[in-house]
Amino acid sequence: MPSHLKNTSSGYGWMAILLHWLVALAVFSMFGLGLYMVELTYYDAWYKGSLDLHKSAGILLALVVAARYVWRLVNPSPSALSANRLEHLAGHAAHLMLYLMMAALFVSGYLISTAEGHGISVFGWFTVPATLTGDNQEDIAGDIHRWLAWGLMGLVALHAAAALKHHFINRDATLVRMLRRIND
Repeated sequence: MPSHLKNTSSGYGWMAILLHWLVALAVFSMFGLGLYMVELTYYDAWYKGSLDLHKSAGILLALVVAARYVWRLVNPSPSALSANRLEHLAGHAAHLMLYLMMAALFVSGYLISTAEGHGISVFGWFTVPATLTGDNQEDIAGDIHRWLAWGLMGLVALHAAAALKHHFINRDATLVRMLRRIND
């Protein structure tokens, strides 16, 4: 694999940078679409289309997040720039929570979509089968999904604030490392 795709001890490679921003863009888009969808009624022209788009994009996003996580496991992150141990641990905890919340969102979205026993067609390319159904599954999973989405947005805001703090207050390369590749 070309070396510019891999992380170095001082910066992220292009693969990590691309996956980070792809997930960020998709998460914001899915949140915006979700906010729009909940205001639609059954008779709105875009009601079914928005649901289908949200479900299909959610499945693809789950696959991209899984790929990003695997990439992170096989391609370790660059060295920490902060000497503050508490800050370093908080960063790791926040990243873990981002992954866990996204995973929980994917599961709850799946449970909403498959509550009636129908699989999820992903842009007509393939179908994810329904495996779990239960009483009030759609309502319970829907409530969980909504709260998780808002929680994820709060955590993303904290993540962005921490990156900006590193850039403007600490004046280190934490943010720059996720914007462009830095060679050793």
